[in-house]
Amino acid sequence: MHATIPSLPRGIHHLLRAGFESDELKGLLDRAGGRLLAETMAKLIRLGFGFLVCEGLSEAQSNRAQAFFEDNFVMRDPNAEGGVRYYQGKFLIRTRKPGDDMNVWIRFCPDPDALFVQTPLGQRLNPGAIVATEALSEEQADRIERDPDQVDLVIRFKDVRSILGLLERPDADVVQLLLENLVQMSGNFGHMFKFGAIGANAQAALAGPE
Repeated sequence: MHATIPSLPRGIHHLLRAGFESDELKGLLDRAGGRLLAETMAKLIRLGFGFLVCEGLSEAQSNRAQAFFEDNFVMRDPNAEGGVRYYQGKFLIRTRKPGDDMNVWIRFCPDPDALFVQTPLGQRLNPGAIVATEALSEEQADRIERDPDQVDLVIRFKDVRSILGLLERPDADVVQLLLENLVQMSGNFGHMFKFGAIGANAQAALAGPE
């Protein structure tokens, strides 16, 4: 188990790290609490994946974007129309501390019909359709957590500080966080492995070609 699921926190860490580089921003998030952290996290995740699947104008960038999309979100299924379906995992990131108001709802490929757009250059990936993220109130998050159609996996951190602490611990893995009681998870654990794989691939893509 320890060897197979290290990439979930790394995935979160590397998707958010660039946006949290500023010590001033980290201090503001720590003081302002969960709502601002949730809104910032939702925006950075959405922008990060949008960047990774933006085909741009160069052939090399287009090839990288298409490869990332194919590797992470395209699933071959002979029972699906056209033999292809898209990964539509739904995740809810929360904290256990009452009143934190730190809730982020993440949905991959929520509308498959919107994944491609027609442009003068032909059919292109739609960066805005790869992931939908939303900062939720405690009441909204409670309702979604109770509805299995709305969420596949709930990731619940101890508090806001434990999430910000991941920025200083890029090598911390899920087992460490579980043993330290910094994170709890519930739901379909198959999606944890998929989320971890997507995070690891995003880390590699953001690092660029070797």
